[in-house]
Amino acid sequence: MEKVPQMKTSSRPIPWYREINSKQWKTLVAASTGWMLDAMDVTLYAMIIVYIMADLQMTQTTAGLLASLTLLSSAFGGLIFGMIADKKGRTTALMISMIVFALFTALGGFSQTVTQLAIARLIVGLGMGGEWVAGAALITESWPAKHRGKAMGLVQGSWAIGYGLAAVISGLVLPTFGWRGVFFVGIIPALFAIWVRLGTDEPDIWVEKQKENAKATHKEKGSSVGKLFDKKVRRWTILGSALSICAQFGYWGLFTWIPTYLATPVAKGGAGLDLMKQTSWIVIMQVGAWLGYVIFGLLADKIGRRITFILFFALAAILVPLYGFSQDPEKLLLLGPLVAFFGSGYFSGFGAILAELFPTAIRATGQGFCYNFGRAVAASAPFTIGILANTMGLGVAFSITSVAFGLAALLVLFFLPETKGKELA
Repeated sequence: MEKVPQMKTSSRPIPWYREINSKQWKTLVAASTGWMLDAMDVTLYAMIIVYIMADLQMTQTTAGLLASLTLLSSAFGGLIFGMIADKKGRTTALMISMIVFALFTALGGFSQTVTQLAIARLIVGLGMGGEWVAGAALITESWPAKHRGKAMGLVQGSWAIGYGLAAVISGLVLPTFGWRGVFFVGIIPALFAIWVRLGTDEPDIWVEKQKENAKATHKEKGSSVGKLFDKKVRRWTILGSALSICAQFGYWGLFTWIPTYLATPVAKGGAGLDLMKQTSWIVIMQVGAWLGYVIFGLLADKIGRRITFILFFALAAILVPLYGFSQDPEKLLLLGPLVAFFGSGYFSGFGAILAELFPTAIRATGQGFCYNFGRAVAASAPFTIGILANTMGLGVAFSITSVAFGLAALLVLFFLPETKGKELA
């Protein structure tokens, strides 16, 4: 008898990106673009602080206070939009938050006094906090567990693109139209918000939960915020908030002031870069940040959330003082991408880890509360750095953020459970 030839089957694994369907890709585009535009609008202020201070006669302390007010209001925005996202839908909350931060970024360009600008930045913060929680819930509920870290890495990576885009916009618009013209460009995200609402579906798990609630003969009493302190999830609420405080104090204390540090004359403790070099250094720095966000997501899915967090926080704590004590442009150019890589890449883990700690009914509320409560407390960071800079200079003042990064590493080491691959319920 003749032997029947055996068909060879390919043992080559399917690339992870081919396991993702079109609906999941759409949610990634919506959340990523929203986060990128959020970063752009919020960071425009950091890019033009020097010019606003000169025009409105602000001190570094006042300028830092305005940045802190934006972060403080973002905490309330995250809480408010988290509840909206749980009740009305992730895409609805995402759309409204984008319109809010875009409209009031542009209105800030009409400010004639510090008070008027402060009010505009307060409301920008509401939209900023809301956008993150809506986008994070949308992604973590739409993507499969084994690729959740990668998805959040790509979403967070768009923040670096938005940060760099803000630098480019300020570099192009500022010389001709001044700092007010830079703010006017911030209206652009409002146009994209309409597409988000019309072109993106709600996650299936959220839709099913809404159907269950509609069929229920009775509804649970108590607010969704109150449920965050129920016995089953209380420890995760406290841990998530504490980790967020440390991580965001480090980030906002550092990256709010880096553009000003680069632009400040050497005689006053800065790097003394001109506008073109300042823009270039920041864009290159954000390339490092983008890689940090994406690689964190890949590592978190490969080796676990805990070890990846510890690695990034620890190296950030080491690198920041090296950056702050250097005024040499070449050293800053080399160190900048590394500082941004480790000093911001860890944010990719927050959406995934918080989603894996909270149940669907209060997931967006839990994510919004922890992330933005941390941001509320960390809102003191730009103000604190601004005060210290008046006496010791910005570069030295940056060192305080190393303490925050170190504490974050210890919190993960001793208290955070490993949730890699956990299915959402």
